Amino acid sequence: MLDFILRPIKRNFGPDKDYYRMVDDMFGFIPNNIELYKLALIHKSASIVVDGQNINNERLEFLGDAVIESVTSDYLFIEYPEYDEGRLTQLRSKIVSRQSLNSIAKRMGLADCVICNHSVSTSQKHIFGDAFEAMMGAIYLDQGYNFVNRLLINSIYAHYLSLEQVDEEETDFKSRLIEWGQKHHHSIVFRTKGVGKSSTAGAHAFRSVVLIDDFEAGHGMGESKKEAEQAAAHSVALEMNDEVCARLLDKLDRLESNQR
Repeated sequence: MLDFILRPIKRNFGPDKDYYRMVDDMFGFIPNNIELYKLALIHKSASIVVDGQNINNERLEFLGDAVIESVTSDYLFIEYPEYDEGRLTQLRSKIVSRQSLNSIAKRMGLADCVICNHSVSTSQKHIFGDAFEAMMGAIYLDQGYNFVNRLLINSIYAHYLSLEQVDEEETDFKSRLIEWGQKHHHSIVFRTKGVGKSSTAGAHAFRSVVLIDDFEAGHGMGESKKEAEQAAAHSVALEMNDEVCARLLDKLDRLESNQR
């Protein structure tokens, strides 16, 4: 009864009405502590300095990451009783990956609400997925674990995620490339190094080059060594059609002939 009365008041009156309306439209409820949700939208590039301390959504992101992983683990354990530990872990990793959460945030419309410095390259970062994690952290603190559990599974995953599609997607391109090299007796080497920081958000940047038998076959960028190497392996996967494979193997054969 109280919620029935407060909902139209908070949605339409007061300085925070836009935030109440955003949460209600996106998640279907009126928050108790709206300040948590306002904080969840502040990317570190737009940090507010209070008493010499940067205020942004990173702490909520940390908490939300743990909540999402816990809820997802419980969900997959029940949903896929036939899966072993390895397959459950792999599927969970795909669901909670930055790429997956970034996609969910965009489809939900959360991306339009994130507050960040306009000079940040959103195409190369996962700030929307980070905001989604922060929002789940805010909901957990405001509404409790059981509430965020039901919300994430019954509303968000049910509407914005296809488990079947995610289960079939290939995301670990580095492992797949290494397995291919072992099967066909080719050495796979990743050369990865830091190339500085983003001047705005202060994030590290890494560049990785993947060598197949000393032949440069692909390269990629990322905010971590792991991300850069996955991007490099992915670039190889994108180009590995029959024609490219034939050219690559032909070049490798020529290199081997020259070394004899």
